[in-house]
Amino acid sequence: MITLALLQNKNILVLGLGATGLSCARFLTSQHVSFVVNDSRAKPPGVEQLNQINSNVKLISGQWDSNAIANADLIIASPGVDINLPEIAGNRKAGSELIGDVELFCQLSNSNVIAVTGSNGKSTVVSLLAHLAEYCEIDAALAGNIGLPALDVVNQQKDFVILELSSFQLETMTSMQAVAATILNISDDHLDRHQTIENYAQIKHKIFDQSKRRVITREQNLSQPIDQCKTDVSFGLDSPADGHFGIASVSGVRYLCFGATNLVACNQLPIVGKHNELNCLAALALGYCAGWPLDRMVNGLASFEGLDHRCKQVDSGDDIIWVNDSKATNIGATLAAIEGLASSHHKLILIAGGDGKGADFNELKPALAKVDHLVTLGKDGGQIAALKADSIEVATIQEAVSSSRKLANAGDMVLLSPACASIDMFNNYMQRGDMFIEAIRGAS
Repeated sequence: MITLALLQNKNILVLGLGATGLSCARFLTSQHVSFVVNDSRAKPPGVEQLNQINSNVKLISGQWDSNAIANADLIIASPGVDINLPEIAGNRKAGSELIGDVELFCQLSNSNVIAVTGSNGKSTVVSLLAHLAEYCEIDAALAGNIGLPALDVVNQQKDFVILELSSFQLETMTSMQAVAATILNISDDHLDRHQTIENYAQIKHKIFDQSKRRVITREQNLSQPIDQCKTDVSFGLDSPADGHFGIASVSGVRYLCFGATNLVACNQLPIVGKHNELNCLAALALGYCAGWPLDRMVNGLASFEGLDHRCKQVDSGDDIIWVNDSKATNIGATLAAIEGLASSHHKLILIAGGDGKGADFNELKPALAKVDHLVTLGKDGGQIAALKADSIEVATIQEAVSSSRKLANAGDMVLLSPACASIDMFNNYMQRGDMFIEAIRGAS
């Protein structure tokens, strides 16, 4: 276990100079600990900020430096750094430690932790948890893969730290002792780095090994631990047993429920779709396991505004329902959106495509039966278009909007849910979503 005193006596190397690397630099500098930074990019984007934090730090850029790696007693790797690369894994000396910033946070922090991972929905769940904490007057911070970098809150005396954890972060974690944790779901994602779904799932399941209470989905076997125990709390879209969360239908109205107790009607929730019902159930279950008041949390649901680019309706000035789900950067997210939003009351027009990151798009084919028209774009758009007859392939998001508008009648829904990363055409998924909105409003 690392202590602040032990840090003083180690050769420390920070790999990567993005937001995480800069937070490591801030923390280590605040503790008067010496360190070296290494980034494989010739011109890392954080150089100026690093100089402001600590002008004496040695920065090695342009490649992963074998000597710096070999000399390090402790390597703190940013999530975006593939620690299995031969130039990193093959140059470590015997006895060296390689961890991430969240693992260092877990070893040094005294705060209670609630931890969330999953291929999809985790940002919504942790943001909802942060909202519910504020509503319940619980002092909590949101950190990890969203919000603040974990080390930025390590010295804050919070009642709870809510951590969103990616597979890249879990890969280097062993010491977290969360009061409650969940895997929301697992679908093909980041297989360009993790290679197989089995390896990806194994990394995700590390979260359960580091939690006192486990919140388990009933919707997917892959996300469930092999062993079950009495302290587990589950959630799902079916009717739950006592002590668990689910959905009940009363006179045609669906309710979130806890055991036999109806909590709130689903049509009163601020975020729509069955996948968001699951997100609400997961947040309530996590808060319940952490000892938060269930009645107050239920009351707090109504004032949650949701997150941009996540199944959010666009004010369009026409009679078409436009939904921006640009954050759907993998197949599982798009499957959830289709399942949650397809309806017999309107046509569903799907805009998909981008950089598939090595995913098998055949998983989309059954769900595309619920899609009336498919419009594709981007690097792997052709692969998706091949899954459905009469698909329309376009070159730009503006053309996608124009084509969709011609297909839609009043009351129909156009859903941007790409099932792909955005980096082939856009800076990030936010820019993709923003340009989708601009195209809608510019043409209306």
